[in-house]
Amino acid sequence: MAFYTYDHIHLLSPEPMETAQYFNEMFGARIVESVQSDGNPRVDLDLNGLDIFIARCAEDTTPSADHPHKGLDHFGLRVENLDDAAAELRAKGAEFTSEPHEIRPGVRIAFVVAPGNIRIELLEKDPNRVGS
Repeated sequence: MAFYTYDHIHLLSPEPMETAQYFNEMFGARIVESVQSDGNPRVDLDLNGLDIFIARCAEDTTPSADHPHKGLDHFGLRVENLDDAAAELRAKGAEFTSEPHEIRPGVRIAFVVAPGNIRIELLEKDPNRVGS
C-alpha cells in the first residue's frame, strides 16, 4: 500500500487576500503570493509548516452549506492552551461558532469561522489524559 503524508489544504475564496489576512492576523500565518500551475494568481500561507493555498473563485460561487453538510467540514489547529488561544482570538475579533468545551476526557475544542464560511477547529489535548 502507498504511504501518504500531508502536503497542503487548498481553499477557494472570492477575496483570497482577505482570507489570507485573516489567517495572518488570527493565527500568525506567513503570507506568500504565488502563481498556480494554470498561471492564475494564488495566495499561499505558511502556518508553522502547514501549507494553505487560497485561490480566487467567482463571486457567484455557491458557498458551503450550513453545518452539517457533506464534504469537507473543517480542519483543526492544535493549541497548547485553548482558553488562552480563545481569549487572544476573541480580542482580535474572531467569530466563535462553538465555545471551548471538553468533548471527552483530555480533549477540548472550539470552532471559529473565517471569511468564506471556513470552519476551523481549535483543539487542545492533555497528553496526561489522552493519547495524541
